[in-house]
Amino acid sequence: MKKYLVTMLFVVTFFLCGAAGASAAEKDTIKVGLKYGSGALYSANLLNEEGEGYEFGWFDSDREFQYLGSTRETAISMTAAGNIAVGSDGAYSAGTSGSKGVIGKYHVQLDDVFDDYEEAEDTASEYDGGYPAYIAGNFVVRIGCWTSEDDAEDALDELDVSGEVVSGSSTGVVVTVTKTTEVLFEFDCQGAESLGVLPDGRMDAVTWFKGYKYNGGFQYDRVTGGNINVINVVDLEDYVKGVLPHEMGGSWPEEALKAQAVCARTFACRNTKHLSLYGFDVCNTTDCQVYNGRSGAADATDRAVEATAGECLYADGQLIEALYFSSDGGATEDSENVFGGVTTYLVGKEDPYESTISIPDYSYTVTFTPSELTAILRNSGYSIGTIADAYVSEFTQMGNVGKVTFVDTSGKTLTVKGEKARYAFCSTSYNKNVRSMRFTINGQDGGAVTPGGSTGNASGYTINGSGTLLSSLEGVSVISGGGTVNSYSGGTPYVVTSGGTRALPLTGSSVQNASKSDTIVVTGTGNGHNVGMSQYGANAMAKQGYDYEGILHFYYTDVTIR
Repeated sequence: MKKYLVTMLFVVTFFLCGAAGASAAEKDTIKVGLKYGSGALYSANLLNEEGEGYEFGWFDSDREFQYLGSTRETAISMTAAGNIAVGSDGAYSAGTSGSKGVIGKYHVQLDDVFDDYEEAEDTASEYDGGYPAYIAGNFVVRIGCWTSEDDAEDALDELDVSGEVVSGSSTGVVVTVTKTTEVLFEFDCQGAESLGVLPDGRMDAVTWFKGYKYNGGFQYDRVTGGNINVINVVDLEDYVKGVLPHEMGGSWPEEALKAQAVCARTFACRNTKHLSLYGFDVCNTTDCQVYNGRSGAADATDRAVEATAGECLYADGQLIEALYFSSDGGATEDSENVFGGVTTYLVGKEDPYESTISIPDYSYTVTFTPSELTAILRNSGYSIGTIADAYVSEFTQMGNVGKVTFVDTSGKTLTVKGEKARYAFCSTSYNKNVRSMRFTINGQDGGAVTPGGSTGNASGYTINGSGTLLSSLEGVSVISGGGTVNSYSGGTPYVVTSGGTRALPLTGSSVQNASKSDTIVVTGTGNGHNVGMSQYGANAMAKQGYDYEGILHFYYTDVTIR
């Protein structure tokens, strides 16, 4: 008998994901950014795995494929129009000299406009080096690829045809047989539409791209010149099947996989973070969700997706932001304490499940020298002197970190809150990071702190009421060995810290070094931002007999699965 968690639910309007409602209906098909921005490609190859050949066209505003033409070639490349050099290994690069030849930017274009791709292809076959092209909404024929405009003009004279010399533009994409100079097709709609390629003419074909296998079609955006953004246009359920193996894995319990499938689907349906800038819904990295198409797929993960097909999480009739992370270390957290802004369904709660299973790298310790921490903070844009101390200055009701305060040698403080409290410690240069929102500094006892309140200095002493060490000891009282209280009258002061009794060196009445040790040690548990569903918590709950609905209702407050 499986266990169930009983949760009070809001009365909401229900939609099937992709069946009704604007935000869901737009997401029957997902656009996934594979290569874009600084990672955009000069040339992108495709290779059939299942099926044969490709259709050329574009994806309209409803993400329906609009057919233009096709090829039976099984390996094709989409390359930025211009002078394209073909190297000895068949790789394409910008240039006018290549071991295997050059695809020049200048062409002879016939004056005729054709009714369709096939008619243009038939005419192109009559000329050596001829190929069909779709330019500004018209089918035309282009002949030859020269690096010199003069050479193209000479060719026009020799051909004795009615036409003109043209060149590839900054928005054009040339399709070739991979590793050759053979041009199959050229597409250039000046950014109004982007080239779409549908392997074998169907969305369920399987195609190799950059070492991974993908379902669906591909879109090649070159709207502002430069390199090409590569987007996978894929059925929603196939997309979720491409996420699950990389966010959990086929060996995880079935109910945990189902919970993850619902989260991944909801995230994809709701997310639009890259839509305005790049024209796709989600990327394929941890910035969104890890997605590698069919690569890594397992029967267990596919079954979990199929068993929950179409199911998403809703609150008040709207798709929720289904955040999740690896492990919480003991408690999840209110979204407002991490990201800001109140979200009623992302409410922190103590997690009794994670501790019942073994979680890799569950605990961590990271040690910083004052100079390292100073450099890390400054590199992140914070204005601070040489760091002398750091401590958690506020814990949340759940015992997670709310705020961290850094103190420099002059007594100046810097306080950061929310997720910035852990990111402030992160450095690729030093290969150091704080992995979760649940940590202490230099042995500080989070459990002894009033929830939501200040902790004072991590060493166990507070000199002023705000929890910071003053640069002057004027007005400070001291307790003698006999228990009497007197005003500080000079001499070397001592403080009781977590490491014992420590002297504070002075010049006059100024504190020269408020640091309680030569290092700042951060110790914590968990991995991630602690908001939403813990993946390892879901694993533990599934092993205790909870079903996926019980898991989701535990981690998300007052939600409905429909």
